[in-house]
Amino acid sequence: MIDRNLHRDPVPLDNARHRALRLALPVADWSPAAGLNAVFVAACEFGDVCGEFPIVFVRVDDGPDGKEQVAPLAVLGLVREQNLCLAGGAWQARYMPAVLRNYPFCIGRLDAQRLAVCVDMAWAGVRPGGCGDGVALFEGDGQPAPLLKEMQQRLQVLEGEIERTRHIGARLLELGLLGEMQFSATLADGSIHRVDGFLTVDDKKMQDLPDAVVGELHRSGILGLIHQHWVSLGHMRGLVERHLERSRGLPASLTVAGTTAGPAAPSAPAVPTTSH
Repeated sequence: MIDRNLHRDPVPLDNARHRALRLALPVADWSPAAGLNAVFVAACEFGDVCGEFPIVFVRVDDGPDGKEQVAPLAVLGLVREQNLCLAGGAWQARYMPAVLRNYPFCIGRLDAQRLAVCVDMAWAGVRPGGCGDGVALFEGDGQPAPLLKEMQQRLQVLEGEIERTRHIGARLLELGLLGEMQFSATLADGSIHRVDGFLTVDDKKMQDLPDAVVGELHRSGILGLIHQHWVSLGHMRGLVERHLERSRGLPASLTVAGTTAGPAAPSAPAVPTTSH
């Protein structure tokens, strides 16, 4: 998955063109993610993500079959290009979503059938032409070096989880369980900060489901994911507090409008642009 707000110049790796390429890993300065206010998370990550970030759903481009699609995001900031999990280039949260952990690598789609491992050539840690320190991606004979072999495996696993997450989103849409939500915070100076354009699972719609469907959701693991999604929404207040701390303001009140979600209220700012 390519996130255009993170991967500024993703280029498919080629064993001739990039044979001497080296990368100054591990990533120490996470400034490339400074403008990332939300990031895709796969369903397998919900257990870790729900303990630290709000998880919301957003509409994304229609699938190959023309059907509507949604994607789950971990909310990192409340306004555009704001990442409240970064301070001076250092990642401050305990958990780092997989899309970020794999940086500067990602998977891109060459055509309908072929995928390729890509590297963000805009990253400051790219060492072209074998210049400077860093870890090699290819051996002298053009075969993948250990780092690239490892990343191929990790990205392949993540791609499988992304596909599974797509199917889960499709089931939520099919059952009509997602609803619009708006979050607003009234600040001490009277100004109102409003965020909308995201979806949450509606508690009332869940209660109205037939028992057989609830049983199916439980057996498939989707019911557990929904509960983790609801639990995660309680972290929105923490994001608001961090946002206000940085802007040196205090909230007067927090309100939510829209569907009835589990515990508290989420907020999802600008949606990252993703592609394959």
